[in-house]
Amino acid sequence: TISLQKEASDHIEVGAPPLKTKQGWLVIYCYIKNYLSSAPTFGIEAVLLDLKNPLKIIKRTTRPLLVPEKDYELYGEVPNVIFPSGAFIQDKQLNIYYGAADTTCCLAKAALGELIKEMTEGKKAKLERYKKNPIIRPRTEHPWESEAVFNPAAVYEGGKVHFVYRSFSPDKTSFLGYASSKNGFHITERLAEPIYVPREDFEKKAASGVWSGCEDPRITKIKDRFYMCYTAFDGEKNTRVALTSIKVVDFLSKRWRWAKPIVISDPNKNDKNACVMSEKIKGKYVFFHRVDDCIRIDFIDDLNFKNNRWLDGKVIVSPRPDKWDSSKIGIAGPPIKTKKGWLLIYHGLSKYDNKYRLGAILLDKASPDKVLSKLDYPIIEPETDYENTGVRPGTIFS
Repeated sequence: TISLQKEASDHIEVGAPPLKTKQGWLVIYCYIKNYLSSAPTFGIEAVLLDLKNPLKIIKRTTRPLLVPEKDYELYGEVPNVIFPSGAFIQDKQLNIYYGAADTTCCLAKAALGELIKEMTEGKKAKLERYKKNPIIRPRTEHPWESEAVFNPAAVYEGGKVHFVYRSFSPDKTSFLGYASSKNGFHITERLAEPIYVPREDFEKKAASGVWSGCEDPRITKIKDRFYMCYTAFDGEKNTRVALTSIKVVDFLSKRWRWAKPIVISDPNKNDKNACVMSEKIKGKYVFFHRVDDCIRIDFIDDLNFKNNRWLDGKVIVSPRPDKWDSSKIGIAGPPIKTKKGWLLIYHGLSKYDNKYRLGAILLDKASPDKVLSKLDYPIIEPETDYENTGVRPGTIFS
């Protein structure tokens, strides 16, 4: 048996007969996610098997080679279906013949060398999970964090890692809690009360039973203050980016003297996943945020945001229709400065399996609105029980 199934709910059907290459037997097959559901997702994938022992997998594609996108694949006798039934190699090209929507015969091509290279390339950069995860869990004795604790901001200061994490209560109100660790793994302190609560109309619950509060913080140190961007939501109007700050000395002393928060995004747009960079670029503050499912960047003269001046900016990264980040994307934490440029970790949602994964982008050091490179694959994806169960199964979000 050759095991290619990723989830128990998925289904696999062999398509064309195996093709012999120098690197191994190339098998093109149909991968159907959520096979027995009302909305299964069809895709064409490939696996490379050992020439002498075809039960041995050498490498497989990490994403579909093809998914239904064109009208002739989306509409027909059986909509949203593609099925590979024939393939051959000619002039270093892989030709795949497939049925579309059980209505027409179609052809797709790929450069064989590029496909094999992608399948057989060296070890990819991947995040390694801490073996004793999770490190912070809900506490039922505290109503404000009894339902969930997740999406923490993390800063290193004073010899400790400080976490400001999101929680929510039974009435669906989000608060921000605090924990710290000397090594980043073992929690050495965790407060019993939230350090940040909804206090302005734009984040207070507008009606009973709706989600509301202060969500998904990102913290940046600028001089002697920590600046915190978070998503403010009253449950009725659009989600908005809020900005507050606190003196570093007060934060370390646990004097929660947060500045009065202000909203800095357009009230007519859903905006979230925001942060400010740790240093100015060409004399301007730099903000990242998400509008219309894309990552945007803004260069701002100051942090006053008066007279209805909102974040807007330009799109620097968009979802990729045929990849794991095909639905929406947003930044994780603030970008990290390296010798090669600004390293930006981001989350992406797939429209094919509705899962969140993390990826990585490198931005130009002098012009962070310029993308230097972007990994084609996720650096971590939901695999464990604690990532595939809970309030939103199948989610790794930062």
